[in-house]
Amino acid sequence: MLFSLRELVQWLGFATFEIFLHGLALLAFSVLLVLKVDGAAPALSWWIVFVPFFAADGLSTYFTTIVSVRLFQDGEKRLAVLRLFWILTILSLKFVFEMLLCQKLVEHTRELWYGLIMSPVFILLQLLMIRACRVN
Repeated sequence: MLFSLRELVQWLGFATFEIFLHGLALLAFSVLLVLKVDGAAPALSWWIVFVPFFAADGLSTYFTTIVSVRLFQDGEKRLAVLRLFWILTILSLKFVFEMLLCQKLVEHTRELWYGLIMSPVFILLQLLMIRACRVN
C-alpha cells in the first residue's frame, strides 16, 4: 500500500519540497550505485556514491532552519522548536546510518558489525511508529 503525499508530510514531518529533494537524492544514489557495482566507473569510491544523500541531508537541514526561523518570527515558537527538533533528529539518525554504512563498505572492518550500523534505523523506525500513532 502506497502512502499519499499528505500522509507522508504528516507522518515524516518533512515539507513536500524536502520529500522531493530526498527522492532526487535516492535516484542519483541509485544511478551511482549501479555504476559502482557494475564496474562501469572503477574510480568511483563509496563516499562519492553516498554524496547525493549527504547533500540532501545538508540542504534539508538548511531548509528546516529557515522554516523554523520563520515560524519563530511569526510567533509560532512551540511549533518551530518541535519541528526543528523532530527533523534534526531524523536527519541525524539517517546521517549516522549513512556514515557507518559507508565506512563499513570502504574499510571492511570486523569491529563495525551490521547490528551497530542498523541501530540508527531501528531507533528511527520506533520514533516514526510513535509519531504515526500520535498523528492519527
